[in-house]
Amino acid sequence: MQRPDLTVLAIPAFVGAMGAEFWWQRKYPAAPGEDRAGDYELNDTIASLAMGVGSLIAPFVTGPIIHRLYPGRTRAGNVLVGLGVAAGVATTVGDVLRRRADHGGRLPEAGTLPSDQTPATTVRSRVDALGLMTSGSAVAAVGSSAVAAASIWAVQTSATKLAERSPLSMRSGTAAYLIAIAGWDFIYYWNHRLSHESRWLWAVHVVHHSSERYNLSTALRQPVADGVTMAVPYGLLALLGIPPRYIEDARAINLIYQFWIHTEAVKSIGWLEKLLNTPSHHRAHHGSQRQYLDINHGSILILWDKLFGTFEPEVERVRYGLTRNIETYNLGTIATHEWRAIASDIASSPTWSDRFGFLLRGPGWAYERRDELAPPTHEPVSAPVAG
Repeated sequence: MQRPDLTVLAIPAFVGAMGAEFWWQRKYPAAPGEDRAGDYELNDTIASLAMGVGSLIAPFVTGPIIHRLYPGRTRAGNVLVGLGVAAGVATTVGDVLRRRADHGGRLPEAGTLPSDQTPATTVRSRVDALGLMTSGSAVAAVGSSAVAAASIWAVQTSATKLAERSPLSMRSGTAAYLIAIAGWDFIYYWNHRLSHESRWLWAVHVVHHSSERYNLSTALRQPVADGVTMAVPYGLLALLGIPPRYIEDARAINLIYQFWIHTEAVKSIGWLEKLLNTPSHHRAHHGSQRQYLDINHGSILILWDKLFGTFEPEVERVRYGLTRNIETYNLGTIATHEWRAIASDIASSPTWSDRFGFLLRGPGWAYERRDELAPPTHEPVSAPVAG
């Protein structure tokens, strides 16, 4: 008989806790005219709960797909690699032809009229056509490479796979269970940190930060594309002799702990603030102000952040959400808006370094580089006013 998932068993407690938080908000309402970010808002809550349900269902869909796209073992995986290679070649050829046409035609600045317009227009149309071709093939090349890599990584680093390779016998008992919980927490810190420092992982994690509210329902706004990334594998714990069932329980305990820290009802828990991740620490993590970006990545323990230099206390009142909010409750947009932005950036990139940079480098770098690559705008010059 399959062991129950502790997170699923905890669902009634989640619902009860949200009810208690809602009751507390009614008992202690916001001041007149104040829009308190911790209060429940119907559309936001529905979106968060729907994403939570989706995150439970998604692994049953994405898991088998990822395994079927394993290169070298499945026909679909081999087709995926073939598509990536063909798209890469097409993109590279298009890049070369576009640069030759661009340099040979001495193209004018956008928005200007050359004295000899016909040749320049001919070269421009040729370059634009090549750009359209390479934009689609570039997205196909980078996307298929990412999916193929994610498939290989997921299969080779699973807890079951690494348990087979462990030189140690599987341990049982309280000590092994505690090692599993602490080990998961340590690996989680690095994966959570990477989720803010690599746009590929951020495209998955951004779902959780997309709400401008902060209450217990926000904890359930979880991503649905965890399987389409590469992260530090929790299966490494199996190499230490930790049984996969302990690792799975550690995952659940980690998630359950994170639920209660998504609230404004708890201001402080005293001296335990020094050791544990708390509502105060995690509120700061969800802040969109500059001083709150990319800090407090721990799950159960805040010690990792203090040890590795990413801790920041909650001082200024937190403004929740993204630096560029999406302003929608549409589930499709919540789940895919960053993926679509990555595809758009790759499509408009002129080099392979930029294309893979838009996938692998940080979100901050991506936004700055996008602005650098944007064509210059030419403001119309006003005619002088006679006076």
